[in-house]
Amino acid sequence: MQFLRRSVRISLLVPIVLAAAGQVPVREIKELAFAKQPGRARALFEAAKPGGQVRTPEWLEAMSWVARAGAIAGDWALAGEYAQRTLAGCEDLLATRALDEDPEAPLPIALGAAIETLAKKYAATENRGRAIALLRQAVRQYAGTAVETRLNKNLLLLDLVGKPMPPLDTPRYLTARRLAPERLRGKPTLVFFWAHWCSDCLAQKPILDELGRRYAARGLRIVAPTRLYGYAARGVDASPAEELAHMREKRLKDDPLLERVPVPLSGKNFVDFGVSTTPTLVLVDREGIVRLYHPGFMEAEELAERIEALL
Repeated sequence: MQFLRRSVRISLLVPIVLAAAGQVPVREIKELAFAKQPGRARALFEAAKPGGQVRTPEWLEAMSWVARAGAIAGDWALAGEYAQRTLAGCEDLLATRALDEDPEAPLPIALGAAIETLAKKYAATENRGRAIALLRQAVRQYAGTAVETRLNKNLLLLDLVGKPMPPLDTPRYLTARRLAPERLRGKPTLVFFWAHWCSDCLAQKPILDELGRRYAARGLRIVAPTRLYGYAARGVDASPAEELAHMREKRLKDDPLLERVPVPLSGKNFVDFGVSTTPTLVLVDREGIVRLYHPGFMEAEELAERIEALL
């Protein structure tokens, strides 16, 4: 009990210590966001931030996490307020500097999160139309930048299901398998966007392999687009030839799914389909209409149910 009281006292002092030290409490605010404690996230940010306008990328990223804390907890007033403040701060910075092309840099993270959260707020409290309009405008404005794929993901989450499947870019393939001439019509098709470094993709593949075998006789087709990232192991640069060799050795070897399905190679697909989260799954019916757009891992039972509905 004494230890617990001491821990509480320390947690209450954290904002004061951070404020005095001038540290950016991104990790702490992020933890509070996922703990659904938006009030504490806001209090920590406001206590720790330096005086005056918050204009550095690091502090804008922290503020974006306050907005996301509100969205995760369903506090849309807080989410909207801090998303707007983050967006305004990002726009101020972008008036005098270019948007960093590194998607892991604080400014693209803050900008993408602010627009994403504001769109979620509009969709939850007003209407989807305003959210879609915001995201479409942002996709046009930031085309070709580090945030384009993330913005496209959020737009497609609101606006792809029920519409025709956009064409896949297929300039080359990882394996000898190719898409049939009818492309993505005539058969129910599951499109599995994956990355060679992605642990969730490794976990998803056996599920898709089993479902592919289970439903093959009833017409299910699987396509598994991927792309090059410029490295084989994380942090180690690799030429396209070296990365392809790594993928063929480490991912095709003993991988029954990838040996049986077409694997188009194209970075354009990942932008067009908003694949900022891997895996991303897109389920298309026989008429070529999208029935599921799902960034992230899916359990076998849920995915099987969605496939069964199309068969």
